[in-house]
Amino acid sequence: MIEVRQARDEADLQAAVALRRAVFVDEQGVTPQDEDDGRDADALHLVVVEGDAVIGTCRLLKEGATVKLSRMAVARHARGRGLASQLLREAELQASALGATRIALAAQTYAVGLYARAGYTPRGSRFYDAGIEHLTMEKELPGSRG
Repeated sequence: MIEVRQARDEADLQAAVALRRAVFVDEQGVTPQDEDDGRDADALHLVVVEGDAVIGTCRLLKEGATVKLSRMAVARHARGRGLASQLLREAELQASALGATRIALAAQTYAVGLYARAGYTPRGSRFYDAGIEHLTMEKELPGSRG
C-alpha cells in the first residue's frame, strides 16, 4: 500500500534525505554541498511510503504567499507509477493549508512535461543549477485570485 503524507519523525526525514542523496548525488552527480542547502529544518517534508520504505519525497518552503516546492525525488525502482503526480497533489493541498496562493518550483527540464500536465506554467528562461538545466514553473492554487 502506498501512502503520501507529511514526514512524521526523524526516521522519515532521514530516509527522505537518504533518497535525495541517492537520486541527486549518486544518480545525477550533484555535489553533496549543492544538495544540502541548509533549508531542511525550515521545510515541511512530504514522503511517499510503501511498507516501511520511503520511496518518494519533496519539501515545501513558505515564502510569503508562495510555497516553493523543491527536492522532489522518487526511488529509481519506483518510477513510472505516478508517485511524483501524487506528491504534487499532496504538496498543493499542504501549500493551500499553509495559506499560500501559489506554488512554485525549479523543474529539471526533463521533467517539465510532468509539471505542465499538473497545471504548472513556465516562467522566465532556462537556467543551470548544480550543473543541471532547470525552468521555473508555478501554479495558482485553488481559491486564489492570481
